[in-house]
Order: sequence, then C-alpha cells, then structure tokens
Amino acid sequence: MADQLPYKPKQGEIPTDPGVYRFRDRDGRILYVGKAKNLRARLSNYFAPLRTLHERTRRMVTTAASVEWTVVGSDVEALQLEYMWIQEFSPPFNVRYKDDKSYPFMAITLADEAPRVIVTRNRRIPGAKYFGPYPKVWAVHDTIDLMIKVFPIRTCSDASYKRAMQTGRPCFPGQIGRCGGPCSMKVTIEEHRAIVDDFVAFMSGGDERFSRELTKRMREASAAMDYESAAVYRDKLQSIDAVLSRSALVLSDDAEADLFGIAEDELSAAVQHFVVRGGRVRGVRATTVDKEIDIAGPELVDQVLQRAYGNAAPADIPRTVIVPQLPDDAEELEQWLREKRGKAVSLSVAQRGQKADLMRTATINAQQALMLHKTRRTSDYVARTQALTDLQEALGLSEAPLRIECYDISHLSGTNVVASMVVFEDGLPRKDQYRSFSIAETTDDTDSMHQVLMRRLAYLDRPEEPEPEPEPTADGEVVTTRRRARFAYRPQLLVVDGGQPQVVAAQRALEDAGHPEIALVGIAKRLEEVWLPGDDYPVILPRTSEALYLLQRLRDEAHRFAITHQRKRRRRDITTVLAEVPGLGDARIKALLRHFGSVSALRDATPDQIAELPGIGPKLAASVHTHLATR
Repeated sequence: MADQLPYKPKQGEIPTDPGVYRFRDRDGRILYVGKAKNLRARLSNYFAPLRTLHERTRRMVTTAASVEWTVVGSDVEALQLEYMWIQEFSPPFNVRYKDDKSYPFMAITLADEAPRVIVTRNRRIPGAKYFGPYPKVWAVHDTIDLMIKVFPIRTCSDASYKRAMQTGRPCFPGQIGRCGGPCSMKVTIEEHRAIVDDFVAFMSGGDERFSRELTKRMREASAAMDYESAAVYRDKLQSIDAVLSRSALVLSDDAEADLFGIAEDELSAAVQHFVVRGGRVRGVRATTVDKEIDIAGPELVDQVLQRAYGNAAPADIPRTVIVPQLPDDAEELEQWLREKRGKAVSLSVAQRGQKADLMRTATINAQQALMLHKTRRTSDYVARTQALTDLQEALGLSEAPLRIECYDISHLSGTNVVASMVVFEDGLPRKDQYRSFSIAETTDDTDSMHQVLMRRLAYLDRPEEPEPEPEPTADGEVVTTRRRARFAYRPQLLVVDGGQPQVVAAQRALEDAGHPEIALVGIAKRLEEVWLPGDDYPVILPRTSEALYLLQRLRDEAHRFAITHQRKRRRRDITTVLAEVPGLGDARIKALLRHFGSVSALRDATPDQIAELPGIGPKLAASVHTHLATR
C-alpha cells in the first residue's frame, strides 16, 4: 500500500478559509462531510502518512477517490452547510443515528378556534404548542387525564366539534364530562381560550400560582361551609400535585434548559436528552449513534447538537444547553442556535451543583442505554447466527465457531496478576464454564497469557473420566450426581484481549501445547482492531458487523470477570492480613475497613486514630499499627 493518496491536493491548493469538505468514492458518492475553520489545516490531517492514521480514518480515505471543498463566509455558514449536506446525502462515514423512532408529544392546537389537547407524533401541526417528548404513549394520556380535571379544555375531534357547534348539542365526550370545549355548551369560545392559556402556562413552567389560587379558594369555600365546592378544589389540587410529582424539581423554578448525557466507546454512543422546563424534566429522548471514523468527544457533541436542533422550532430551543464537554466551535454553535431561536442561547458544561447532579443522572442513563444497545443483539437468534457466520468468513474458518473462549489478564501495577476465561456457545455466554486463574510469577502480560493458555490447553489431552455408575440406595432409589463441566471441550476459536503481542504469545502457547489447529484472534480495545496470527495489519470489521459486536461482548465480559476475580482476591488478602492480628475478629475487621476504606488508609493511620473506633482499645490499636507497619 502506498503511503500517500493519489488524489492528495498539491501544496498550496487548499485554501485557509472556513468551509465544508467532501470525500467522494470512484462512483461520485459522498462518503464523508466535514467542516473546518481552516480547510488547509483540517484536510492536512487526512493526508498525513497512512501508517499514522486511525485505522477507520485510513479506511475512509483509501475508499475515497477524490476530495472537494466549498469556501464559505464564516464558521456559522460552514456549520449550516455541513448540516444541510449531511441531511441530504447521509454519508456512510459520518455519525449515524440508529434510533430514528418518533416519540409521543402532548400538543395544544392553538391555531384552532377552540384549541384542543391531543397525543401526537407529528411535530408539524401549524400553530401547535408541544410538550414532551414522553417515553411512552400512556404517560401522555395519564398527564392529560389529570390536567383536564384542573383545566377542562377540548379533547374531542374536529368533526365532533363542528357537528356540536352546528346542531347546538354537546359532543359525546362533553356529555360524559371528558371535553370542556365550547362544544360542551358549558363555556364560550373566549372563556375556553382563557382556560387553554392557563393550561399552556402551567405545562410551560408548572406555575405555582395555580396551586396557591386553588388552595385559597378551597379554604374560602370551606370557611363558608360550601363543602361541595371545597371538595372540587381539593380534587383539582390533587391532580396538580400528581402532575408535578411525575417530574421532580431538578433545577430552579425558572430554569429552562436542555441537557445531554453521552456515553461512548470506539464504535457507538448513546445520548440521553433531558428537556427541563420550569425546573422540571418535561421530556426525555434517547438516541443511539454509530461512529465510523475516529471522532473525539467534542466533535461528537457538535454532531449531536446539530441533530437535535437542525429542524427544531424556535420555541423548542431553550435558553441554556448543557453538554458534557464544549465542542471546538462552541461560539459558532451558540450563534447558530441564537439565529434559530431569535434570542440568546448559552452553551455550557455543568461543573457542580444541581446541574452537575442532573448531568450525572443523564450520563448513567446513557451508559445503561449503550450497554443495552451492545447486548441486545446477542439475544436475537438471527443476529447471533449472522455474527458466527460473519466471524467464519472474516477469519477464514472452515466452520462457524460454535464454542468461543476469551481470555483477559488483569493486574495492579504488575502485582496480584489474575486471568479470566469466559465461554460463549452459539453466541451466548456459558457462565457455568467460566474460569479464573491466579498467576504467581510472570514477567509481563504476554508471559501471563502464555502461562494461562498452557494450563488451559493441557486439559484437552487428558482422557475423559468415566461416568460413575449410579448405585441404588437402601430404598431402591438411584442417586446420580452431576459432574462439574470440565475443560475437555475443544473450542473452535480462542479470543485474547490485546493486539499483536498478545496474539503472538497465544499462538506460541497453541504450538507448544500441540494444538495449532485451534483458530486464534485478538481484539485491541483502543481501535477495535482484530489481529490474526502472522499478519502485519489488523482486520477492520465494519462498525455494523454482528461479528464485531460479538467480539466486543466477549472481550468486555472477560474483562469484567477478571476484575471481579481480582477484587475478590484483594478483599481476601486484606482480610487475611488483618486476621493475623491477635484479638482482631471478623466484626472488628469489617468495622476497620468500613471506617478507613482501605488497608492503605489504615496503614497510614496513627494508633490514636485507630483506637477511636468503638471496641478497639489502645493496646489493640497499637498491635494493628505495628502489624501493618511490618508488612
């Protein structure tokens, strides 16, 4: 492979102005669209020596056959043009959004003569005021049911409203108390419009004046012994409290903000978009993102915001947008949002306080969504079958690897070295056959990998133990015992966590053990590269490949199991050290660890500090301090 691209522009051809660039393939299809404040500086990154590029970026530039650019007048114009072209051409190497489902909204049709409240997924109703999005349709209906008890506005269809107004007979929902519009013959159009305004005002900010006003009226009615009216006001207050309790107050009463929590790995990202109005979370939208080329966190935030607000109505853009980290063109994004909203918009990072707490909540939700996105495929039989077939083709295997074993090494700065083995059969984990290894002496990770595989592969050559004959008991019953699953099952594929060095060590172990026929592959976490024995370059599986998701799941599960085993050993070692102190039992050991948090902190404590714990006197504290100091 040549180290330079044949279509690389000549020196000085690329301008230094802001603009948008496009990579095209031989058929003219646009592969990637990007923007830059300085086109020459940005594009020079793509035309660096190929060996220095990220594997996925290298795949994009080698797939492309040409690059072109368009100069614009400002950075904001570049942002707008980039967004327009991404929407128009859907370039395969740009960030792609997997979750394109529409969410249910509550809409108030303010353009109607008598506005009504509806549940809809259509965001283009002329003159409508939207609230949400809501995660489920039933959540919108529940909120509407509570709200119309307090603000009885129209809920019937346009046909029912028109028929009622022509005939002078209430619409059917009005007859059963489910519609409060003019068609119910209880209010005029003007009175109904005032109620609609109150409905919108309450949903826009949870205005506390409604609660205060209803409380005042309830007390006045109760004082006048008008208990029926007092009960009506009481029921309305309960409905308001129920609506407010569904969205807890997370920021100040006047806060209007959108908050984005993001969790990502090398291939995917999950975004949790919290819509905060009146200090309360009024809507939540979840999105999953696929990443093709190397994209840093700030650039991902840029793309997420473009996606969120590209087609947004001015009323849907808040005063404040809170993100996990500021993109490089934060000022241009603020100006772009300001132009769309018609008012000032600030872009910020939550550092502390309530906003930081809410950001942590959004991030946790994003992490869970990302985990669900990665594991959902393994529960799908078709996806699992496709993953095994893809692995067979990508690795050149003679048959699909029905049994796969994955190995990972874990240590603490070179000490307390452990290894894990996880087993997947037919694309699903077999946790009863997971194994963990303790490694007493080793030089590095490759030596540890060699040792572990030699220990594991030795079991393949052991003769199978005969099944014990069941013996009848005195009552004539036959009792059988199930043997624990053994290492004797031969894997079709071994996966090691790591790159070329780990694969070389594993290949040496297979040859030393006399089993070179077992297929081997390594997966390097940083770039999600797949390494085969003897190859100088890794295999790059497509980001949408089921095989890549299966290898990721194996690697992550092996890492989790290794860390779990290491933590158990560490706790056991800590307990063993403290148990050697005379007079220190299990209860006192737990109390010490709970109070100091770790043996290191306990070792740094003075005898007086240790003696402060209930049940530990000066003499025992001195013994603990002396014992740890000599370890």
